[in-house]
Amino acid sequence: MTSSLQRRSFTGGIAALSLGAILIAIPLIASAQTVEELKKKGELTVGLLVDFPPYGTTNASNQPDGYDADVARLMARDLGLKLNLVPVTGPNRIPFLLTNKVDLLVASLAVTPERARQVQFSQPYSAATIVLYGSKKINIKNAADLKAVRVGVARASTQDTTVTAMAPQGTEIRRFDDDASAMQALISGQVDAIGCSTTVAAQIAKRVPADTFEDKFVLKQQEMAVAMRPGQAELLKTVNDFVARNTANGELNKLYRKWLERDLPKL
Repeated sequence: MTSSLQRRSFTGGIAALSLGAILIAIPLIASAQTVEELKKKGELTVGLLVDFPPYGTTNASNQPDGYDADVARLMARDLGLKLNLVPVTGPNRIPFLLTNKVDLLVASLAVTPERARQVQFSQPYSAATIVLYGSKKINIKNAADLKAVRVGVARASTQDTTVTAMAPQGTEIRRFDDDASAMQALISGQVDAIGCSTTVAAQIAKRVPADTFEDKFVLKQQEMAVAMRPGQAELLKTVNDFVARNTANGELNKLYRKWLERDLPKL
């Protein structure tokens, strides 16, 4: 009996210690942070992708670069802080933020209702735009005009699902293995237009004579925002002010043009 009681007491003690450890750990997860605390630390730690060019990439010295990196540099300079860029991946972006490994994310994070339940989003600072891109000789103004043309898309991509949903019945949609194959099909004349991101369109424009192709209309635009931990009202206001000010003065547009060779979309 005594042995049984001792075992129960020991087990209860372990459970209590475990619970205590959990309770101690909870405040360390997704803790709020003020602008004053950041300034006291003297450093802004920003998570960003490095495998999503030209938004996130690496330079010749294998250091983080791209549009997002330049936005983070501008933000740190605005706040008077040293910048520490931390590479993240698509799956671990939000976990890195919520476990305080980074102060915020400038990581091409598209705003979605599901993500908004986990993080606090700023006003959009960027967007990935998917367009219908085709021959200037062919008149395509909207989805209704697609029935008369051959449209190429990368199979199972966002542009594939978007074009498939909007195209009139009978539209000839040719599906390719990837964007590179769809791009080549357009250049070689196998299709009249393709659904692609503006970055792919910019690559095509460099390979063909001027005025060969043009954006016909926007298929979809995914807005991206800076992500912060929930409950950081003051930091959210500071970041929103940064986005608004640098949108109005054209600084974000300059950076967008530098990396994507076109104007920042209207956000």
